[in-house]
Amino acid sequence: MALRPAHVIVKALDSSAVGRFWAEALGWSAYSPGVTTYVGPPGGPVWPDPVFLGLDVVPVPEPKTAAKNRVHLDLATTSAAHQAELTERLRSLGATPVDVGQGEVPWTVLADPEGNEFCVLEPREVYRDTGPIAAVVVDCVDPRAMARFWGEATDWTVNEVADDHATLRSGKGVGPYLEFLRVPDVRTVPDRLHLDLLPYPGDDQEAEVARLRTLGATDLDIGQGDAPWTCLTDPEDHEFCVLAPH
Repeated sequence: MALRPAHVIVKALDSSAVGRFWAEALGWSAYSPGVTTYVGPPGGPVWPDPVFLGLDVVPVPEPKTAAKNRVHLDLATTSAAHQAELTERLRSLGATPVDVGQGEVPWTVLADPEGNEFCVLEPREVYRDTGPIAAVVVDCVDPRAMARFWGEATDWTVNEVADDHATLRSGKGVGPYLEFLRVPDVRTVPDRLHLDLLPYPGDDQEAEVARLRTLGATDLDIGQGDAPWTCLTDPEDHEFCVLAPH
């Protein structure tokens, strides 16, 4: 048994506006079948997408706090010119420069219209075939432990593990990476971004949730009530949800 990452949840006060921003930022399309706005590759909604992780922008009443998100997106570029052009275009769409203590680095740190930080990376060969999202990046204290948990929780493959970082990617070698970066601080506020995981057809959602608990996941009550998904946290308190089989 294993779960597949289905999409990234982005919480927003104005889910339609934030969804439009990310659709234009990524060159994708925004679809609003209900209260959420799904952002995915153009050509009509395909969910779960077999290659990419879409964004599901969910309305919430609380604004983002001043604390830096512990989960963010890294965007891929193909050249220095592409990085500069993308950065300028994102700023024209409403992104703003952010100082998170990065110092002199070759990437650019921005925030979306509601303050969610993200990075526009310099061109890197490792991300040449990921699509517009190079990686979903998670701050953590112990990348090795996080790689063990997420490597067993999902059907993604652990690619690299070190004391200061770890990376996973779909076993098919497509789409973005899931990266864990070591930071000294711990989680203090709820995540504005998190992953939703999906069982394969025929797999049992409750059995998968029970398996995750044995790996170190903890139940989470965020007022979801009798929802068809289960909210959990990983061993370092990052939120995620297990959806009903699709």
